[in-house]
Amino acid sequence: MKLKRQPEDFQVEELTDFRTDGGPFAFYRLSKRAMGTPETIEEILRRWKLPRDRVSYGGLKDKHALTTQFVTIFQGPRRDLREHAFEMIYVGQASQPFTPQFISGNKFLVTLRSLQPDAVKQVIDALEFVRRDGIPNYFDDQRFGSVGFSGEFVAQPWCLGNYERTIWLALADANEHDRPDERAEKQALRDHWGNWQACKRALRPSNRRSIITFLADRPDDFRGAVGRLRIDLRGIYLAAFQSAMWNRLLAAWIKAECRPDQLVPVSLKLGPVPFFEALDDAQRTHLQGTTLPLPSARIKLEPGPVATIMDDILKDVGLELRQVRVKYPRDSFFSKGDRKAVIPLNKIESLVAADDIDVGRQKIRLNFELPRGSYATILVKRLTELNSLVPKLEDAEPEDDSSEHEFLDL
Repeated sequence: MKLKRQPEDFQVEELTDFRTDGGPFAFYRLSKRAMGTPETIEEILRRWKLPRDRVSYGGLKDKHALTTQFVTIFQGPRRDLREHAFEMIYVGQASQPFTPQFISGNKFLVTLRSLQPDAVKQVIDALEFVRRDGIPNYFDDQRFGSVGFSGEFVAQPWCLGNYERTIWLALADANEHDRPDERAEKQALRDHWGNWQACKRALRPSNRRSIITFLADRPDDFRGAVGRLRIDLRGIYLAAFQSAMWNRLLAAWIKAECRPDQLVPVSLKLGPVPFFEALDDAQRTHLQGTTLPLPSARIKLEPGPVATIMDDILKDVGLELRQVRVKYPRDSFFSKGDRKAVIPLNKIESLVAADDIDVGRQKIRLNFELPRGSYATILVKRLTELNSLVPKLEDAEPEDDSSEHEFLDL
């Protein structure tokens, strides 16, 4: 099975009830093809000669896809912008910036290609279980693009106040998404760590170099260096760690609620997690009605199974719940809230047809909606990996509705 042979095979449309009620914020509909959100925004800023802090948007949409999302620009131009790979259509004026809270969900049109008839049957059969039981609401691999070859999360030593390890992971840890120039710079940092002048000479002008310049002047101020990381990067590091801990919480919860014969392991970047199949009525009702808290010192858990599992998970990474917080800088913090354990998908539609690219094979087109923060690739894995139809992406980069790795060029 092949996923994303072409951008048209993965289409995402942001859903919102955001109001154009007049005000200083120009509101736009951004459509793009085979471009990540960050690089598209950078091109818009360049074309319109705007500072980054005037632009706001709700989500990072897939690079290898056709996507539609919304953007506001404070005192932005009241006109359209069209380029070969994207277009910004002016919609109207708003009294506030567009942020993630205004996204109600995303609409997907996903095409699975190069399927043999038996594989088509397996996917169609799996769809019946999905329509009835839903899918586990795991954060998928795209969320963890900031985790480098060390396997360590930047936020874990940050929570413990180990600022040197924090900044080393952020600046020097090799990552599978690094471009050649980044690989060379990170190697130089690892080779000369502590010799800040030598490190500085090896770096291009960038946020990374400005932080090393700061350390050259203040060699032991790793705390101050962490505060000089870009704020969007800091948010990504915190989100990755919190999401990984939540995934472990969900995995333990599913194991506790299902019989062993109902569980099937599915591989994610950080390790296998249990999916379920053939739930009974009581399990289905209970799991679909469950929400689990995002780990954070800002929440208070009553004694019970969730608190016990949370304590065990955090103990395994050397933390207590009260320590899942950032002491410095004050403008960075973990999200507070609950996340649904299971996403119902009773309205998913499918269409089987001859594959127009892989002649002699078939394709399945899936049409569905997901709430904000849920991953279409989790659905694909449920339909394919449980049936040994591991998807093959035509491009080596992961699909990224969060596109973290695109932010990591410091």
